[in-house]
Amino acid sequence: MLKKELNLYTFGDLLHHFPHRHIDKTQVTPIGQVDPQMDFVQVRGVLQGIDIFGEKRSKRMVSQLKDSTGQIELTWFQGINWVQKSIVAGQAYLVFGRVSFFNGRAQIVHPEIEPYVAATAGQKSLLEPVYPSTEKLKSRALNGKQLGKLTQTLFQQISEKDLPENLPAHLLKDRMGRWEAYRQIHFPNSQQEYKKALSRLVFEELFIAQVRLNLIKIDRHKNSQGHKFVIVGDYFNTFYNKHLPFELTGAQKRVIKEIRQDTARGFQMNRLLQGDVGSGKTMIALLAMLIAADNGFQSCMMAPTEILAQQHYASLSELLKDMPLEVALLTGSTKTAERRRILQGLMDDSIHFVVGTHAIIEEVVQFKNLGLAVIDEQHRFGVAQRAQLWKKSKVPPHVLVMTATPIPRTLAMTAFGDLDYSVMDELPPGRQPIKTVHRYETSRASVMDFVKTEITKGRQAYYVYPLIEESEKMSYEDLMQGYEQVKSFFPEPKYKISMVHGKQKNIEKETNMKRFVSGDTQILVGTTVIEVGVNVPNASVMVIESAEKFGLSQLHQLRGRVGRGSEQSYCILLSSVKASREAKNRLKIMCETNDGFVIAEKDLELRGPGDIDGTRQSGALNFRLANIINDRAALEEAKNEAYSICEQDPNLSKPENLVIKAFLQAQKTKIGWGKIA
Repeated sequence: MLKKELNLYTFGDLLHHFPHRHIDKTQVTPIGQVDPQMDFVQVRGVLQGIDIFGEKRSKRMVSQLKDSTGQIELTWFQGINWVQKSIVAGQAYLVFGRVSFFNGRAQIVHPEIEPYVAATAGQKSLLEPVYPSTEKLKSRALNGKQLGKLTQTLFQQISEKDLPENLPAHLLKDRMGRWEAYRQIHFPNSQQEYKKALSRLVFEELFIAQVRLNLIKIDRHKNSQGHKFVIVGDYFNTFYNKHLPFELTGAQKRVIKEIRQDTARGFQMNRLLQGDVGSGKTMIALLAMLIAADNGFQSCMMAPTEILAQQHYASLSELLKDMPLEVALLTGSTKTAERRRILQGLMDDSIHFVVGTHAIIEEVVQFKNLGLAVIDEQHRFGVAQRAQLWKKSKVPPHVLVMTATPIPRTLAMTAFGDLDYSVMDELPPGRQPIKTVHRYETSRASVMDFVKTEITKGRQAYYVYPLIEESEKMSYEDLMQGYEQVKSFFPEPKYKISMVHGKQKNIEKETNMKRFVSGDTQILVGTTVIEVGVNVPNASVMVIESAEKFGLSQLHQLRGRVGRGSEQSYCILLSSVKASREAKNRLKIMCETNDGFVIAEKDLELRGPGDIDGTRQSGALNFRLANIINDRAALEEAKNEAYSICEQDPNLSKPENLVIKAFLQAQKTKIGWGKIA
């Protein structure tokens, strides 16, 4: 039962099943003083009669707890049989739970209840742990308190040697020892001791994770042989001096320098390039590919969708039209004869650059000399797909992974700590910041009028509707309704409208997208399938319907579809008047800033790290105690300490670092903990 419900297999798992709070048995609120401002309360009183109402699923059990100041209602909807057997009317109980008010009367639903023992009353503080449990376990008499008794028994069986220290001595100066920290986090002597224990174990988690990431990076730099791009020659210099269409930003110059240094060292480059929407990542990819060509190597560029691959191909072909370099496009819909020509060209090195979808990683695609692989919007490709690229060359190609999904610095330090990391935080010259406004649905007519004035100027517009995963049918109906509404405001033949959504066949979706890209249609109505990579500089308005249903990062990605030309662009967030306070807060943040990094940090604060798009399920975020938002200072310290130790002692062989080495070794072999009987 413990295995299935809480993933507790061994005593080690039980030890790491930390209490989510402690109840101070001495803090009891008189029932008459319980008010709506309180969250959790502990009350004491005599249980009145026990009543059961309803049957089967609608069954509930109700009782009143009374003291000299008033009474509070206790209600149970689940585990009724077990609770009924364990409580008796007329006896005194100590009750803890979340308080709510119904028709002005205080009640606690599913309270934690135990007989009141007067002996605890004289103690100054008695902090009792309450552990996470499940309804199923509670119905089998294994609630949070029973788990505490199991843990107490475990502490009677183990000693300090079972929890050896894993931090070097200099990091223990102002920190609690490991054994003491585990004892105090489960059964603290005081609130202060609990805080010290928590602080110690949070730092340990972050520090060990950072040591691991640093060791992976050091190992890769040491053992991953890579092609040496020693020269920056004619291709790069000719393009840079004669064909570069605009002056590079400072951020672009810095990133190119980092790539040049990486690729010249003889180790495989693994670099994550994060640049906000429209910051010029494609230009960086092209310059890196030109360095590869100068050194006699081919490059490939992989995009998640066919339309994005076509756009990359079109822009690279345009930029390189006066250069003696062959660029090819390879996707699922490449015709057989052309496909044969491309495969031959890659084998005999007559094709220098190939752009495509995951068609590139098929086994039939062989390169003569692949030196660089660029992967766009990396979170759309799994690790296994990326690994297919490594096999295309005896020596693994250098890898440049690009993403427009802003990753907060704290997340990058944990989830992507083993990759080298470049950030582009400047927009190319000539781009204007997008004006973002929030309007309620009641103003839809004036929003439509504004879009009309933009179309009259020769511009184009997007209308995006949310995709509700739980109900594809409902989303589809909403989209169709929205499409009809847009058509009623923009009647044909004066206005032409395209529509794209997930239910369309690929060919239909691609055709409708192309019509908008080429300017045949002025309005594109769709779901979030338009989020990544559609580049239409002439589109100046993005209307996001039901904007309250989107997360911050997604809103920012969608907004990035406009503002790609030199004209002023607009993003209009339409929401229901009844949108929640949290949703209105998100929309306010969107109106206040265009900075993807600010938005990513806010998104992380609002949603937590587990939900951020594009993060890796690498275990780097599966912390039991640490929280990368609240524990930023500890994360920063852990990162600096881990980096310094690994740089100076990459084998962890110095006497002071042997404790870290022993701990990592023990974790690898998972020794020392028996199964829970």
